[in-house]
Amino acid sequence: MSRSTNRRTFLQESAAIGIGLWAGGGMLPRASAAANERVRFACIGIGGKGDSDSADAGKNGDVVAICDIDDARLDNAAKKFPNAQRFNDYRKLFDEVGKNIDGVTVSTPDHHHAFASIAAMKLGKACFCQKPLTHSVSEARLMANVAREMKVATQMGNQGTAADALRKAAATIKAGTLGTVKEVHVWTNRPVWPQGGPRPKPAESIPETVHWDIWVGPAPFREYAAGAYHDFKWRGWWDFGTGALGDMACHTFNMPYMALDLKNPTSIEAEHSGHNGDSYPNWSIIKFMFPATSSRPAIPVTWYDGGEKPERELFGDKFAGKDLPISGALIVGEKDTLHAHGDYCERFSLISGAEPPDVEFVKSPGHFVEWVQAIQGGKPAMSNFPDYSGGLTETILLGNLAVWAGKGPNSDGKKIEWDSKNLRATNAPEVDVIIKRPYRSGWAL
Repeated sequence: MSRSTNRRTFLQESAAIGIGLWAGGGMLPRASAAANERVRFACIGIGGKGDSDSADAGKNGDVVAICDIDDARLDNAAKKFPNAQRFNDYRKLFDEVGKNIDGVTVSTPDHHHAFASIAAMKLGKACFCQKPLTHSVSEARLMANVAREMKVATQMGNQGTAADALRKAAATIKAGTLGTVKEVHVWTNRPVWPQGGPRPKPAESIPETVHWDIWVGPAPFREYAAGAYHDFKWRGWWDFGTGALGDMACHTFNMPYMALDLKNPTSIEAEHSGHNGDSYPNWSIIKFMFPATSSRPAIPVTWYDGGEKPERELFGDKFAGKDLPISGALIVGEKDTLHAHGDYCERFSLISGAEPPDVEFVKSPGHFVEWVQAIQGGKPAMSNFPDYSGGLTETILLGNLAVWAGKGPNSDGKKIEWDSKNLRATNAPEVDVIIKRPYRSGWAL
């Protein structure tokens, strides 16, 4: 059977398992390469974050294939990886060299994440995919299920997960230092790209190096506009990116998620500056309500972006007379409040000024190294798709359902009532298009 036939088969099978429950599998990944062998990588998307992801691959194995829709980027990457085969389309990469690779890095715009990653995993290849794991909630569920089914080594690119400070902060909360946690606040300075405006006019021509039709891929087709989408500003468009929330919450929301098991909220609601269904709003405030678990009561979590921040009173006197930090997280407990500094919880402190207690936590050998060790038969990486990052991505992208239906200048808004088991907003059928996005003809999951 040809590999192209195999691809059609696995896409059909993927759709069939896409409605399964998210749950931690806890199983060891199937080894793709022995511990004493060089791991062979294909790197899909080699600009922006893909530059550092491919560099990590080169440090930890052999980059045997590189893929990008921009020939200029391929020319530049070829200087670092002169022996790697070059591709513009990852589907062709898998057809031609799939049998010669052990793992892939996926560092594309969000709307390609699930397509490239699932193609790799269905071929039995390990997968490192940048955050957010997917473009839609249904894709996040599917990615976790496929990784579990195929028993492949996976890792999402939220590198702070491996940091000592983040892991220690989560362990500090789990140890009961704050007492019962009452609420959580997370904020970011994103967006730092244009957002909230009208669609730009198409350019008269497409740069000769850019393969625009492949870049658009599964999204609804639109004409190329210079500087509007490729190569960085795609994040602000619903068809391609996931806005400020998708860009940063897999980092800034990460520590509270690890500490408090923030999966499957029962409701989500948002207010925002207004959006046109094409570009995300300039700012939003999103409130998630998480049900009680065996280890904690129900908790509200509020997300802020576009310059919005929590109330100053939550910080006590810590920033009296000063501007509040541009990003971070506050975990408010009955005894104390933990302040996670920066986008990644680079450090943390207690609002009371008390010294955090000594707590035990598992140190990481390095975020990318964790994944390579899993490829070679070691334990799963922390941010693997089935046990961790699939659920984190689901949680985060639910916020965009609330933004789509949220309160704005021309909308009263609606609180989303969420049925996690069935991936369904029970009171808002209008967000179905965000839960499971339609794909352009010729593309399917």
